Amino acid sequence: MNVDPESVPHVVIVGGGFAGIAAARGLRKSNVRVTLIDRNPYSTFQPLLYQVATSTLNPGDVTYFLRALRRRQSNLRVELGNVETMDHQAQTLTLDDGRVVNYDYLIIGTGVSANFFGIPGAQEHALPLYTRQEAIDVRDRINGLLDAATKRQGEKVRLLIVGGGPTGVETAGALAEMRQKDLPVVYPELNEESVEVMLVDMADQVLGAFSDSSSEYTAGELRRRGVNVVLSKSVKEVKADGVVLKSMGEDETEEWTPAAAVLWASGVTVPKAVSNWGVPQVRGGRIPVSDRLRVNDLPNVFAIGDIAAINDGALPQLAQPAKQTGAHVAKVIHGLVHGGDPGPFKYKDLGILATIGRADAVAEVTHLPKLKGFVAWAIWNVVHLATLLGGRNRISSMVNLGTKYLMWGRSHNLIVGDISDFSKNATEGPLSAARSMKRHHHK
Repeated sequence: MNVDPESVPHVVIVGGGFAGIAAARGLRKSNVRVTLIDRNPYSTFQPLLYQVATSTLNPGDVTYFLRALRRRQSNLRVELGNVETMDHQAQTLTLDDGRVVNYDYLIIGTGVSANFFGIPGAQEHALPLYTRQEAIDVRDRINGLLDAATKRQGEKVRLLIVGGGPTGVETAGALAEMRQKDLPVVYPELNEESVEVMLVDMADQVLGAFSDSSSEYTAGELRRRGVNVVLSKSVKEVKADGVVLKSMGEDETEEWTPAAAVLWASGVTVPKAVSNWGVPQVRGGRIPVSDRLRVNDLPNVFAIGDIAAINDGALPQLAQPAKQTGAHVAKVIHGLVHGGDPGPFKYKDLGILATIGRADAVAEVTHLPKLKGFVAWAIWNVVHLATLLGGRNRISSMVNLGTKYLMWGRSHNLIVGDISDFSKNATEGPLSAARSMKRHHHK
């Protein structure tokens, strides 16, 4: 709808993820101006980033141009920038380029980033999987690493994934299938024994948010695919060529585990920049909000998605809670502008999903029995493809995923990028794709 920019309230949304986009879309019929601020020109569909990292999807398949949201929403503007500081008395934000943005209502939905838990060496050497660039980085480093291994006779390459949640499980399963299906064809110098996929978690089971039966099934299916699943061990230190693992039992024994690449899927935390935004923070850095998603003691400021803690309680850090909080905060602000109160936010738990590999997944969907195998995998695909933003993204992802599964064993045309320097440095020293290595280092 067309609005007079001088006469209507200005709603500023910080963060163009699931939550921020849901909030923006929810305000398309409200008599407000909406400004969406993000540091990237695109929104990333994080649940499928591991498919980019394991050479199945293109980065463009899982990203959506934020400015394209203006279709059917003329009251929306998109601004690129990092928010440096906030002044809630003056109701302004200051961006990294010095611009000052005024707001009448502010929605914070920046999401979260990798949490290294203060483990020595983790931030310097481990490879996180939470952004588009990180996924591309992992893909290129692994391809360079395997290429380098072909130059060394008898070389052992261990790809170690830290974290047994959905991201860790899905990444481990995809790498294991690449090892089984593609390695013998595209890297004839290597064999299955040359490459090991190891999944490490400090808990005594994978997929801790799922039922015991789903967790046990998943661990068994990963092992059947050749993944070395190591439970009840924590990472004490990360180095460029491996990790120090510590047993969680009473003896707390430590052991050195060489690894050519350490992929980090162990947890998330709130970005450090939030501490400069003048908002209260509780456990994990999250912003405490009321049941209307209003930040404590700041009546015109709201927080949604992964960054919010409702009544000091955390919602699951998944797409559905983010989308639902975004949609609800739009109703709250619409009510403040036009009159009315949508009531408190109530999370509708639709269930949880995790894929293990081709035609195999676990699904615990509300009002359905616990599912595993092909049916769960089909549900996982339908949900993820339907949740992608934009028809082009859905079609291209469907084509790429479909090609992988329908042409199983007959197509090995992995989606690759620039080869890394690791292959050129293959003649000396330990093979390592660590973040600290000279190429593609991202802070």
